[in-house]
Amino acid sequence: MNFFSPTFRIAAFETLRWALAVFSICLLGGFMASAEPPGVPEMKTADGFALPQPGRVFRFPEDHGSHPEFRIEWWYVTGHLMEEGGKRHGFQATFFRRAGVGAGFALTNSVSSSGGSTNFASDELFLAHMAWLDATTGRFIHEERLNRRGWDAGAAVGSLRVRNGNWSLRDTGQSAPGASGPVMELVGGVQAEVGWTLRLQPTKPLAVFGTNGVSRKAKEPWAASHYLTFPRIAVTGTLRRAGGVKAVTGEAWMDHEFSSSQMGQGQVGWDWASVQLRDGRELMVYRMRRDDGTTDPFSVAAWIDAKGLVHSFGAGRFQWIPQGSWKSPRSGAEYPGGAEIRVPTPDGMGTEILRLKPLAADQELSGVLGAIPYWEGACRVLDAEGREVGNAFLEMTGYAGALRKAL
Repeated sequence: MNFFSPTFRIAAFETLRWALAVFSICLLGGFMASAEPPGVPEMKTADGFALPQPGRVFRFPEDHGSHPEFRIEWWYVTGHLMEEGGKRHGFQATFFRRAGVGAGFALTNSVSSSGGSTNFASDELFLAHMAWLDATTGRFIHEERLNRRGWDAGAAVGSLRVRNGNWSLRDTGQSAPGASGPVMELVGGVQAEVGWTLRLQPTKPLAVFGTNGVSRKAKEPWAASHYLTFPRIAVTGTLRRAGGVKAVTGEAWMDHEFSSSQMGQGQVGWDWASVQLRDGRELMVYRMRRDDGTTDPFSVAAWIDAKGLVHSFGAGRFQWIPQGSWKSPRSGAEYPGGAEIRVPTPDGMGTEILRLKPLAADQELSGVLGAIPYWEGACRVLDAEGREVGNAFLEMTGYAGALRKAL
């Protein structure tokens, strides 16, 4: 067949879109509980991938790297930056790994939004998302890439080195006074409009969410992950735009999750937030949404106090109250316009009210490659009296259709 004929290009494109749609669903939602028949072995999925087990002893720097024995994994950095002159920005950089892609993904060549192809392995796919917000103008842009494992994409085992094209996140191997984890470098950007090179230095210890090392997302035992987070990271670096290169400073949050399945039956999506307060505390909260509109009992709110200790509360102890609405002109999805979170104080004796206000209404990633739009954006945090008390990132999935319905 002529590789440059219109017929071949159309067939290849349709095959790729199908592969990407399934791949993105697996990453955003994991494999649903219905994908695992009764009698799944305790330590493995039916097709041989590892399941998170209580009591796992994490070892670093090894566990900052890739875990190919698990089906899905991501390294996720979000942050707020201030440019010279006072301009405010938000950014997202996410590197996804999907293992055991199977024959359906055995394309002849790798494909990415940045172009280029060569022979690649078919045992792992790597998707990456980058997004950037100019909070002054409200301009939000993003880009996605997908490559098979090979020279253009990969994740190291035993150390933090992930890459997709010229985007990368790595442990520099350097030490720094006061650092509470590895000093990292993030290189990213969005098309030709903006690029950044950022130095990430954790200022608080790594937090492990969940019970005995396992973060449960549903009643099904396999709907779980190992969930590691650097909740507060000092950021310095440069931002490159048409107007030149500017120095930037700010703070970031970094999640690293690995699992083989994350959603259970009856779940359609989730709302998630990372909150960094000016008093030195952080809050991570996720609300797993069910198809009847209720909050799943396995939803969690977790404080990280000024000493780095985690205090978790189940779904019955906190409230996630959507605020307003915003309708996407592209996907047609109607998202909440923010959220009010009512959560016990870390000691459980009082209640704290935090309101998340997006810096721009339109921070939807359109999901061009995987056809699964979701909202992910920078927010300011207000207390009950309306005072600005911190920064946050808010993620809302499943509003453009239940994740499982896209299969």
